[in-house]
Amino acid sequence: MKVALIGPTGFVGSEVLKELLARGHAVTALARDPSKLEARAGMTVVKADAKQADQVAAAVEGVDAVVSAFNPGWTVPDIHTEFLEGTRAIYAGVKRAGVKRLLVVGGAGSLYAAPGVQLVDTPEFPDQWKQGALAAREALNLIRQESSLDWTFLSPAVHLEPGERRGSYRVSLDTPVMDAQGPAHVSTADLAVAIVDELERPQHIRRRFTVGY
Repeated sequence: MKVALIGPTGFVGSEVLKELLARGHAVTALARDPSKLEARAGMTVVKADAKQADQVAAAVEGVDAVVSAFNPGWTVPDIHTEFLEGTRAIYAGVKRAGVKRLLVVGGAGSLYAAPGVQLVDTPEFPDQWKQGALAAREALNLIRQESSLDWTFLSPAVHLEPGERRGSYRVSLDTPVMDAQGPAHVSTADLAVAIVDELERPQHIRRRFTVGY
């Protein structure tokens, strides 16, 4: 497939880039600073700001699917505003380009800890991640209103960390994958596996899902 990747240098996006190329997909990588990406076979780098819908539209035109691993950065002072600014621009740009398939990497905070209670609303949720998690929840709410896109929203496991690529994972929908100790973890490498699996064999069109070991 021809896949446009937003956020190719990030924590998750860099692993998605690696997985896409390893499976032989042609990747258009959108980057504000193309110099941060070394040349790789199968990858074309396009200078684009994810917070500008017209730039997104021009960069993704003609691809089969878009993967958004956009995140302005957890240390950005106004992450909530910037996250939603980018989210809205990405959704608008993808639609403007006429691309139907969009997979968005979101947060785990919108998963349900109990019926009617999302993780981000629990007292235990860490303050330092809260504004980003609230913005990611709003990104999910916004994409659920999209009727013209074949969208998928993937929330990572509660514990997402660097690690080996096992090539396997378990799936849940709106509640975290659990193990004997509680919420499961997953490596960024296997989150990338789940993302590319979903592109190649869609199972969650217009749905959110999550993965974990």
